[in-house]
Amino acid sequence: MVTREQVLDVQQKWGSGVVKIGSLKESRAECEVFASKFLDDRYAFEGEAVLFKPTKCESEQFRPTKLEALSYFIAGDDRACNEDKGFAIQPWTSVRFENTGIILEENRAISMGNYFFTDLDGNEAKVEYTFGYKLIDGELKIDVHHSSFPFKN
Repeated sequence: MVTREQVLDVQQKWGSGVVKIGSLKESRAECEVFASKFLDDRYAFEGEAVLFKPTKCESEQFRPTKLEALSYFIAGDDRACNEDKGFAIQPWTSVRFENTGIILEENRAISMGNYFFTDLDGNEAKVEYTFGYKLIDGELKIDVHHSSFPFKN
């Protein structure tokens, strides 16, 4: 059975990874290598279907491949999606999760809530998220990622 502690641990690792990607933005080669490993470690792209709908996408909202996810996180001249600016290379100084709920199953978990991204000036961006996790070789990997900014009227 997947545990709450496993979900909290993978969330912490995800947030730390996003921060680390941004810290490497001045060293493009190192940033690319780390971001690729981050996607391998945190997402189920290898041989699995991943439903990835990141926050800041308008024309290419859904990113089912690792290459498209990498483009979203770090952009670059060879980005897969033209609208990408590199969400993770903002950079962010911290990411914190506030879970509204976590559903635990034998080999899966789903979490939903808000996560908050702090920029270099200490401003916090609130984003709504739903992550689905699948247990693969003893590790929780994301196979559903949906995030969006809260609705404003």
